[in-house]
Amino acid sequence: MGIITVLRMFGRDFRKQRKRILLTLVALGWGTLSIMLLLAFGEGLHRQLLINQRGLGDAIGIMWGGQTSIPFKGLGKGRPIRFHADDPDYIKERIPQIARIGGEYTGNAVIKYKDKVLSKHTSGLNPDFVQMRAHIPAAGGRMIDELDMQLQRRVVFLGDRVKKELFGDEDAVGKRVFVDNIPFTVVGVMQEKMQMSCYQGTDDNKISIPSTTFKAIYGRRFLSNIVYQTADPAVMKDIERQLFEVLGAKYKFDPKDDPALGIWDTVEGARELNNMLMGIKIFLGIIGGLTLIIAGVGVANIMYVSIKERTREIGIKMAVGARKSQVLMQFLMEALMITFLGGAGGMLVSWMLTQGFKEMKINSDVLEFMGRPTISFDIGLTVVIILGAIGLVSGFFPALRASSVNPVESLRYE
Repeated sequence: MGIITVLRMFGRDFRKQRKRILLTLVALGWGTLSIMLLLAFGEGLHRQLLINQRGLGDAIGIMWGGQTSIPFKGLGKGRPIRFHADDPDYIKERIPQIARIGGEYTGNAVIKYKDKVLSKHTSGLNPDFVQMRAHIPAAGGRMIDELDMQLQRRVVFLGDRVKKELFGDEDAVGKRVFVDNIPFTVVGVMQEKMQMSCYQGTDDNKISIPSTTFKAIYGRRFLSNIVYQTADPAVMKDIERQLFEVLGAKYKFDPKDDPALGIWDTVEGARELNNMLMGIKIFLGIIGGLTLIIAGVGVANIMYVSIKERTREIGIKMAVGARKSQVLMQFLMEALMITFLGGAGGMLVSWMLTQGFKEMKINSDVLEFMGRPTISFDIGLTVVIILGAIGLVSGFFPALRASSVNPVESLRYE
């Protein structure tokens, strides 16, 4: 049976059951709209939170010194483990999977520009933090470089929030500020970024100076922490094991002594976040899918009514040689046609709404943090599969009933 014949029969049924079919199409459209919008908000949230999570850094680990809890080679437990300035180079030589590594000094400092005085968290770090911690300079500025490190220059890199509080709309690059009453030159301002995780404050509210300068001014013996990055996130757990072995050999502690080192594996955190967000998307999809299932019941009802009204027609077709499979396919195609027609309307409306929402210029910290609804190819494909499944299920049983009609009895049917 050709598609033209099916369309002609569908048009005839539509004229007979106009109100019932229209209500079913609206229900299908509303169900599709619901699941599309729920999945779109879930997708927008998923993408934005992953971006926010990478604001701390992509595939990085942050390591702090801890305290031994196991006696080792005659040394007692309870010894503090503290990192020295040469430890990053020592680690990188022995663990080749580490692409970048840098030690960090941290503290608080008073920064002054003209009559504005602020107390801000201060980091002493190296140039690798550009990639590791996403300290990307805004146009017209730069991050701390190797020459700054070698010459112990008094240069400072500002977080974008610090810049706004100190300078407002004034250009900061090249200006002189005082950090704990010591003159520093501003060489760059960090690009604005979303950051969901942090340690000792968000990066936009910090200032950064060369680690060599920090050590010379404040006389620090030990690093506050070490940050490392790998090109392959899959090896992070292996790197963590090697860090315990390498530093255990240097500082004389048992490699199995977990409290000796504190390591924040952001790759594992991102994996857990991704799994959680995937669960949220599945939950939202189930809620929207339930609405579509209700609409599918409406499609099944229409098909049962249509079969009842066309019993004689079905009997005549089967009496003149129509096969059961042909009758089955006819009504199954009609059910799918109703389902996809209503679903297409819902998909179109949901796409228009999400696009309109994206174009709206709403300055909201909540929207910036949570993201905007996004319809992806995967969402469209998922909804089409769900519509197809609902159309098949809601049409199969009525179609099966139609194909089981006894031609002799149906010809006597009034």
